[in-house]
Amino acid sequence: MYGKSTMPVQATPAEAESHINNAKPEVVRRTANFQSSVWGDQFANYAHDIITQAHMQQQVEELKLVVRKEVFTNAADDDFSHQLKLIDAIQRLGVAYHFETEIEQALERIHATYQDIHDDDGGDLYNVALRFRLLRQHGYSVSCDVFNKFKDANGDFKESLVTDVSGMLSFYEASHQMMHGEKLLEEALDFTTTHLKTATTLTSASSLLKAQITEALERPLLKTIERLGARRYMSIYQDEASHNEELLKLAKLDFNFVQCLHKKELSDIMRWYKELDFARRMPFARDRIVELFFWEVGIYFEPQYVFGRNILTKLGEIVTVMDDVYDAFGTFEELVRLTEAIERWDASCMDQLPDYMQPLYQTLLDVFNEVEEELIQQGRSYRLYYAKEIMKNQARLYFAEARWFHEGCTPRMDEYMRVAADSVGNTMIAVVSLVGMGDIITKEAFEWLTNNPKILRASNTIFRLMDDIAGHKFEKERGHVASSIDCYMNEYGVSEQETIDVFNKRIADSWKDINEEFMRPTAVPMAVLNLVLNLTQVVDLLYKRGDAFTHVGKLMKDCIAALFIDPVPL
Repeated sequence: MYGKSTMPVQATPAEAESHINNAKPEVVRRTANFQSSVWGDQFANYAHDIITQAHMQQQVEELKLVVRKEVFTNAADDDFSHQLKLIDAIQRLGVAYHFETEIEQALERIHATYQDIHDDDGGDLYNVALRFRLLRQHGYSVSCDVFNKFKDANGDFKESLVTDVSGMLSFYEASHQMMHGEKLLEEALDFTTTHLKTATTLTSASSLLKAQITEALERPLLKTIERLGARRYMSIYQDEASHNEELLKLAKLDFNFVQCLHKKELSDIMRWYKELDFARRMPFARDRIVELFFWEVGIYFEPQYVFGRNILTKLGEIVTVMDDVYDAFGTFEELVRLTEAIERWDASCMDQLPDYMQPLYQTLLDVFNEVEEELIQQGRSYRLYYAKEIMKNQARLYFAEARWFHEGCTPRMDEYMRVAADSVGNTMIAVVSLVGMGDIITKEAFEWLTNNPKILRASNTIFRLMDDIAGHKFEKERGHVASSIDCYMNEYGVSEQETIDVFNKRIADSWKDINEEFMRPTAVPMAVLNLVLNLTQVVDLLYKRGDAFTHVGKLMKDCIAALFIDPVPL
C-alpha cells in the first residue's frame, strides 16, 4: 500500500510452497535504504488544552448560527447568483460539513429552476460555470450544452472571453467535471488552460487573481484535498471585497479547532507507534506514521471520524510494512508462510514466522482485536468481517506480485492490472474507511464497495499508474517486480515516454468515470462516493511529481505543517 486489491488471486501460498527447494541457501535480502522519518518525536507529546478547546468549540457553534441565518435563512430565494457564490465559499473554506442539509436544499431549488434560468443569465460566464460545477459536484444531471452560447459562428469559443479572467477560471474549474463524450468540455479545458497560463504573465491581472490561477493550474478543485484547499483559500477569500466576515471567522476558528483534535489524535497514535518500536525492529521498512495520518485526514477530517482515522492509520502502518516485506526484504519461503498466517488469522501461526515478521503479525491481530471491541460497543460488529477479508486479500495480492518477481515474470498488461490495480491499496483503504463511519453505512454499502464498482476501479487505476510513473526509476534500481510501464512496453514494443502518454490518457479517462459515478440516482450514499474521491485526491497530490510518500520532501513537509503544526492566524 501507499505506493503499491478485490480480485481473487489464483496462486495460493500452499501451491507455491511446492516450488521451494528444501535446501536452505544463504539468505540475500533486497533493501531500499528508505529515508528515515523526518519528524522525530515532534508529534508525540501534544499538550491537550481542554479549556481552550471547549471555548473554541463554543465560538464555532455561535458562528454557525450566524452564518446559517445570513446565508440560508435571510437570503432571497431568487438571488441564485449570490447564493451559489456563498455555497462555493462555504465549500472551499472547509466548513460545508456544518451545513450539508442547507446546501442540499438550496441546490435542489436551484436545480429545479435550472431550465428556466439558464437562458437568462446575461451571458455571465463566471455564474454559468459556477452553477454548472456546483450542481454537477452534487450529482445533478445538467447538460454542458449551456456553454454553447459562448461559442461563435465557427464553433470556437469567443475571443472576448479571454479578457474575463474570473469567468475563464470558473469555466476551467467547471470543465474538470467532464464525463465521457463531452467534447465541448474537453475543448473548454484546452481553451481555458492556454489562456489562463497567458493571464499569469499579464501586468493587468491582480496578484490575487494570479495566485488563484497558478494554484488552479497545478491542482483544480476536483483534485484538491479539502483541508489543504481550505487553508489556502482563506487567504484568498479574505482579500475579496465582497467576502462574508462571519463566514471567514467561522472557517478560521473551525480549522484551528479541528487541528487541535487532529494533534491529539496524532499524539496518541505516535505513542502507540513508539511502543511498537517498528523503526528499530524493522529498519528495512518505511517509517511514515505521520504521513499516513495525513493521508487519512485527507480521506475524512471531520471530528466524528476519530475512530476511523485511528484504525486507518494503524492498519496503514501495518500494510506499508507488509508492502516492503513482500516487495523486497522477505524471501519467497518467508512470504509463503506470512500469507498463510494472515489467511488463517490465528496467533498459533506465530511460531512458523521468522523473528522479524512476528511483531508485524502480532500487531495486525492486536489492532483487529481493538477494532472488534469498539465495533461490538457500537453494535456494528458485522463490519469486522469485511475489514478482515480485505486484509487477507491484500496479502494474497502482494504474494501474487512477489511470485512474479520470484519467477522472473513480466505479465501481460491486463494480467498485471488485475492484480496490481487492487494491490495499490485504495480498495483496502476504502473498505476500512467504511468501518469507521456511522449509521449512514450499511451492509449493502460494504457489499457494493467490495464488488469493485466503477468509481473504485477508476481510483485504483489512477493510483496504480501514477505510482508506477512516479516510482519507475527508483524501483528499477532496487530490484522490483515489473511495473505497468515494463508490462506495457514489453507487450506493445513502445518507448517509455509513449507508454507514459498512454497512461496519462487513461488517468484522465478514469477521472471521467469518477465524475459519472456521482450522477443521481447513486448506488450508495454520497458520503461513500466522496470517500473514494477524497482518497484519489490524496493520490493526485502525493504522486503527481514523484512519490512524495516514500521520498518525503518539501511538498509533504509543507502539507503536514499546514494541517498539524501551524494554526491559522485569526
